[in-house]
Amino acid sequence: MDDVVNAFVPGPRVRIPGRAGGPLSGLSFAAKDLFDVAGVPTGGGNHDWAKFNPVPERHGWAVQTLLDAGAELVGKTITDEVSLGILGENAFDGTPTNTAAPDRVPGGSSSGSAAAVAAGICDTALGTDTGGSVRVPASFCGLYGIRPTHGRVDTTGMLPQAPSSDTTGWFARDAQTFAKVSTVMLGEAPGALPTRLIVAVDAFGFADPEVAEALKPMVERLGRIVGDVREEIMAPQGLSVWARAQRTLQPVEAWATFQPWVESANPRMAFSVVAALLTGAQMPAADRAWAAMMRLEARGRLRHLLPPGTILCLPTTPFPAPLRGLSSPVLQVVKDRISCLCAQGGLTGSPQVSLPGATVNGAPVGLSIIGGRGTDAALIAVAQAMEAAA
Repeated sequence: MDDVVNAFVPGPRVRIPGRAGGPLSGLSFAAKDLFDVAGVPTGGGNHDWAKFNPVPERHGWAVQTLLDAGAELVGKTITDEVSLGILGENAFDGTPTNTAAPDRVPGGSSSGSAAAVAAGICDTALGTDTGGSVRVPASFCGLYGIRPTHGRVDTTGMLPQAPSSDTTGWFARDAQTFAKVSTVMLGEAPGALPTRLIVAVDAFGFADPEVAEALKPMVERLGRIVGDVREEIMAPQGLSVWARAQRTLQPVEAWATFQPWVESANPRMAFSVVAALLTGAQMPAADRAWAAMMRLEARGRLRHLLPPGTILCLPTTPFPAPLRGLSSPVLQVVKDRISCLCAQGGLTGSPQVSLPGATVNGAPVGLSIIGGRGTDAALIAVAQAMEAAA
């Protein structure tokens, strides 16, 4: 299909057929340009990255797994530069079109993957999620998206950013395709439905009132599916405190990842990317120690809230996708607010699925469900049940 939404990296489109007779035969997928495809440069959203890094000789684990399951690879997709972005705007390759809200950003850094799925160019697509890079575009584009339990999915052949938070994720337009792909990627079929739901009242209070109101029918439907519902505060220290901890730890690791390249190649980079890396390079040791302690507190909090059979729900993002082309000062406030509802992913490593189904002024916004570590399959079952009950 033609790339009518600028979802794919410039140049000839790579296409690789899947194994005949696999469980995903007949489905197509795209891969964010952080995943290795044998014989194709991994661009990472920066035109200087591929010049200073060898062309991979083998497929990344996630790409190979989908090909072995029968899905056809139809291209590599645009990403925010070296995955250091959350809105989907790339100074080198442009901004993929969010077909659900064309005047708004698609969300990033898995922008091209989300845009390609939302436009119907492919059935599913691989993304990565460090600080929200699958969950946010899933919300903004009206898709199913998953951030699996940290460490659950092999990240071999995936360009890292902050390894203690990095995960592979994926998108789909419908719950059945989402479940089929998830079964392959997780090596486990959808599990039993949970029996208790926690509504994160601090997260709903933090979101725009229009978002909380738009998500009410989904929360009510989720409550009917699960049965036992109660309200709790997710982050007693404060959502902004959790976000500050993640925004401390993540750039420190990102600088460690990219420092050798930056210092040896002096690459061209967007201002926002340089700023993020310099933040990590200059982070005081006392701040790093505080953030590491806050990570332990956040993990303990979710262990307490999410015993077996319990899930938690919250708005995936505090608002629908912002307009394209906003100024840097405006965008910084937007990014900070987004991180307040996404920080728990990188801090705790808990699995999270964003469910589509609500809009504000015609623009999508997602409802997220979070489970205890290792309960990914139960969240997939909830996604199926929610679609069936709609």
